[in-house]
Amino acid sequence: MSQPVAFITGIAGFAGSHLAEELLAHGYHVTGALYPNEPTVNIVPIIDRLSLTELDILDEKGCREAVMRYKPDIIFHLAAFASVGKSFSKERLVYRINFDGTLNMLSAAIRLARLKKFVFISSCDCYGVFSPKGKTLTESQPFNPVSPYGISKAAAEFACQAYVKRYELPVVISRSFNHSGPRQSRDFVIPSFARQIAVIEKGRAKPVIKVGDLSVRRDLSDVRDIVRGYRLLAEKGRVSQAYNLCSGRAVAISSVLNTMLRSASKKIIVKTDPARLRPNDIPTLRGDNGLATRDLGYKARFSLNQTIRDTVDYWRGKI
Repeated sequence: MSQPVAFITGIAGFAGSHLAEELLAHGYHVTGALYPNEPTVNIVPIIDRLSLTELDILDEKGCREAVMRYKPDIIFHLAAFASVGKSFSKERLVYRINFDGTLNMLSAAIRLARLKKFVFISSCDCYGVFSPKGKTLTESQPFNPVSPYGISKAAAEFACQAYVKRYELPVVISRSFNHSGPRQSRDFVIPSFARQIAVIEKGRAKPVIKVGDLSVRRDLSDVRDIVRGYRLLAEKGRVSQAYNLCSGRAVAISSVLNTMLRSASKKIIVKTDPARLRPNDIPTLRGDNGLATRDLGYKARFSLNQTIRDTVDYWRGKI
């Protein structure tokens, strides 16, 4: 049996780099796209095992050329504007990258006669505001996004479904809930805390950690579990189906921070920073992963404590 070829947009990013490692470990030939002049620090240990090309997903012709160069069996479309918080101030850019970029990749993918799967990485932010506020979300939950990021991902999902119907493109969708781990940008909550702790421990900042709303509860997973889910989607996911990839439990961000502070080598004061508070923040996000468990055999392998520990250690190493 020939080695399956995977193509990853956003391969040098946080989740993309972990996905590349996951696929290499399972016998794939891994190809992927780097944004022009994008740093490759996340993939340095494996870069010699990858086939890479530069690509701006807003370049429609470039998307076609990249896909035809590698003729992958599976496309994983991860490249996106990924910050919910920053999406409010960069609204039009978010829509262009997350919708137009996805449309360009879908349009390129229909040229591949033997494509087995197009795995689109969507988000739980498509669900947006719902009631009752603490409910567990299944894939049948209606969309009601409140952030430009969530709106862009919901729109891209509709485009994906249109390509399934119009071109029989074998798209499967991951509605990924919050995930963290080593290499994640400090724009996100756990690495933001981890970096601040590492800087304080090194004596480079006052022992004060700045935070946003600690009362929100999030369904948190390890990135290494989530990218395993992406691989399983490619191998077992049903065409046109969306799957929640999540832990199935909601944890208060205050609890996450307390766990991190207990591991710090210095006593640290917590201070709320108004600039870190998001408009329209959803109080609780918790997903039902039953469909992924049944169809894919999806199961978490990393505990939240392990994720936190590895993320803090990663930032200690960087600082």
